Amino acid sequence: MNIILRQEQPQDYPKTETLIEQAFRHEEMSDQQEHILVQRIRRSNAFIPELSIVAVNQQDDVIGQILFSKITIENNEHTTESLALAPIAIHPDYQRQGIGSRLMRKGLDEVKEAGYTSVIVLGHLDYYPRFGFKPASLWGIEAPFDVPDEAFMALELEKDALRYVSGIVQYSEAFSE
Repeated sequence: MNIILRQEQPQDYPKTETLIEQAFRHEEMSDQQEHILVQRIRRSNAFIPELSIVAVNQQDDVIGQILFSKITIENNEHTTESLALAPIAIHPDYQRQGIGSRLMRKGLDEVKEAGYTSVIVLGHLDYYPRFGFKPASLWGIEAPFDVPDEAFMALELEKDALRYVSGIVQYSEAFSE
């Protein structure tokens, strides 16, 4: 299957939002509002267009997407910049074909190239650890809301990037609108 991974463009937005809505429609742990979250992130200061990547097929249909946005990890003494991975979505007809893994690897490469050293995700504990994500609590990093410890994860993109980091993740206003 010939799939191209590229930066999402404004003309992709309606296709991407439809894809995300379809991908999360039957997800048990979802509020089915991820496509709305993406709209809000794009309008926020947390949006980094270069870190919104889509997978397109030969017909130029958007069949996958991954998005990283700015967050901070804060405690009483320090504020550390990081990124949130939210969401990653694959069209139901294309799931379990390796497209999500390709998007993840491409996304993490782009994040690293952009100079970021860590990523935070709230997600399936069966999926994200294969890319190196570990419970964020190992670094003393907490979610700003109640979530299962094993589902709130962090990834160091640089050795010891989170070694001296602890605190509560502060998401952009897009996550709380």
